[in-house]
Amino acid sequence: MDPQLTEVSQLFQRFNAAFIRKDYDSCANLLSQLKVLLTKFRSLPPLFENTPNAENELLLAREIYEQAVVLSVKIEDQDAFERDFFQLKPYYTDAGSSRLPASPQEYPILGLNLLRLLVQNRIAEFHTELELLSASALENPCIKHAVELEQSFMEGAYNRVLSARQTAPHETYVYFMDLLAKTVRDEIAGCSEKAYDYLSINDARQMLLFSSDQELLEYIQEEHPEWEVKNGFVFFQKAKESAPSKEIPSLQLINQTLSYARELERIV
Repeated sequence: MDPQLTEVSQLFQRFNAAFIRKDYDSCANLLSQLKVLLTKFRSLPPLFENTPNAENELLLAREIYEQAVVLSVKIEDQDAFERDFFQLKPYYTDAGSSRLPASPQEYPILGLNLLRLLVQNRIAEFHTELELLSASALENPCIKHAVELEQSFMEGAYNRVLSARQTAPHETYVYFMDLLAKTVRDEIAGCSEKAYDYLSINDARQMLLFSSDQELLEYIQEEHPEWEVKNGFVFFQKAKESAPSKEIPSLQLINQTLSYARELERIV
């Protein structure tokens, strides 16, 4: 085997050993070294030169970047996820089946990226990524899971969004599912404090989709300390008082609309 390829393989074995024992600091250090060594392989994107060990180098590099994406989820670093995913993506698109056999990690990672875009409310990019996938890819459980989540989120079917955590097709999805659950609850909480003066603890628990009163109370303490809990009710008055008042400048809007109408008449 080529000495450079051997060096990268051995270093990657150390990375995997550190990953298994959950030594993520060592993983991050080893990953930096691996990325530097990979720059010496001219068979990798964007050059794709047909070197003697091109296929082995491409396979090893793809696996390294796949593990880098998984590591970013483990350390909960969304910026690192985005960087590593875009470094990995050419191995799925440009390298493709013409140069490499399919990776078993491809669809789980593509679905994971869709879930990240959904959590970050980057819906346009979410649909752009979907457009790039084949019809067969859209039938994969990992991709379908993300698509169904987006549909539920857009429909406001928040109970389906939260229950989807139990059916996540891959263990790495749990991190983004928890973030999505928090986004959903924050959205419901914001609407609730504007729509109601108070709710019973039971109603608040059901509305915020918690399974126990204790979970609700912990959420209030951590996320909404301005809510008052007493005598079996949750009061939102302090939240209403502390929220900035946003009056709609109705007269100004009417005047602007009339002005636009007059200008339009002149043009016609």
